[in-house]
Amino acid sequence: MELSLSVKIQKRLGKFQLQVQFEAEDERLALLGASGCGKSLTLRCIAGILTPDEGCIVLDGQVLFDSAAKVNLPPQRRRVGYLFQQYALFPHMTVQQNIAAAAREQAHRKETVARLLHRLQLEEVAGNRPGQLSGGQQQRTALARILASDPRILLLDEPFSALDSYLKYQLELELAEILESFSGSILWVSHDRDEVFRNCQRVCVIDRGKSSPVQSLSQLFHTPDTEAAARLSGCKNFADALPQGKQVLLPAWNLTLDCDRFVSPQVTRMGVRAHFVCPAQGPGENAFFCRTVRVVEDVFSTIVLLLPEGSVSGAPLLRMELEKMAWRALEERDRLWVSIAPRDILLFSE
Repeated sequence: MELSLSVKIQKRLGKFQLQVQFEAEDERLALLGASGCGKSLTLRCIAGILTPDEGCIVLDGQVLFDSAAKVNLPPQRRRVGYLFQQYALFPHMTVQQNIAAAAREQAHRKETVARLLHRLQLEEVAGNRPGQLSGGQQQRTALARILASDPRILLLDEPFSALDSYLKYQLELELAEILESFSGSILWVSHDRDEVFRNCQRVCVIDRGKSSPVQSLSQLFHTPDTEAAARLSGCKNFADALPQGKQVLLPAWNLTLDCDRFVSPQVTRMGVRAHFVCPAQGPGENAFFCRTVRVVEDVFSTIVLLLPEGSVSGAPLLRMELEKMAWRALEERDRLWVSIAPRDILLFSE
C-alpha cells in the first residue's frame, strides 16, 4: 500500500493534552478509544477546523500543517471529507442543493449531483430538506455532499452513533459498499470494537489523549500491548501481577499461574478474556477453586461472576462467559473449579 497520511501532533485544551502519532495507507484505519479520549479532536485537527499547538500533518505528500515551517492550510484547501456525527446538513437546502453546494468542479455540477443521487439512492428524495429525511437518508446525503467535493481522505466520526441498532446494521452494510470504491485513506472513529472489526483493516488505539502504535486487528484482539487496548477490545478481567519467571503471582486472588512465555520484570498487570475462563474437572494446570457470586443471563450467553478461593478482601470478581447450555450442564454451579490456559494470559507493563 502507498502511504497516504502522516500525523504527528500535539494540542492542549484546558487540562486535556492530545499527543497522537500515526500513519495511514490507502486503507480503513480505525481510531479506537473511549468517549473523550481525543478521537474527534484528532479529526478536527486533520480537517483544519482546529489548529494543533505543534507537529506536522502530511496528506499524499502535501503538507497540511507544520508548526516548525509555519504551514497551516485552510480547510477548503485540504480536500478532506469530514462526516460529522450529526451530519451537519444545511437545513434550509434540499438534498440536491446540499450536494451541489459542495461540488468541486462547478462546470460539471449537474452531472456530479445526478451521479451521486443515483449512486446513493437519493433520487426520490432529491427535493426534500433534511428535516423530511430518515436517519439513513440524512447520512447518505451527508456522504454524497462529501464525495461531491472530490476528497483525498474521508474522516468518519462515529458514523452510526445517532442511530438505533437495526438501522445501524442496515446503514453499515450500505456505507461499506459505498466506501469500497473510494481510493484514498479512510479514518473511522469509533468506541465500538465490533464495528471496527467489521469495517477496518488496522487500528490505532487512543487512550486519554495518547495514541498507541498502529496495529492489525489480529494483534488488538489476540495480543494487545496495553491494558487500555485490551479493555477496548473487550477483555473484562484484570488484576495486579508480580512476575516470577514463566509465572505470574496474582496477590488479590492468592493465585500463581503459569504462562506460555517468560514474564518480563516490567509486567505489573495481567488480563484474561471472559470466554477463556473455563470450567475444569478438578486440580490441574492453572486450575483453581471458585465461589459463584452472581449469575447474569445475557441474550445468548451466561455471565458468571466468580471469586477464587483464598482471595483477599476487596479482590475483583473474575468474569466467565459460557454458552447457556454449557452453564446449565454443569452439575455444581455454586462452587466449581475453573482454569485458564497459559497462552490466554495477557501481560501488561506500566
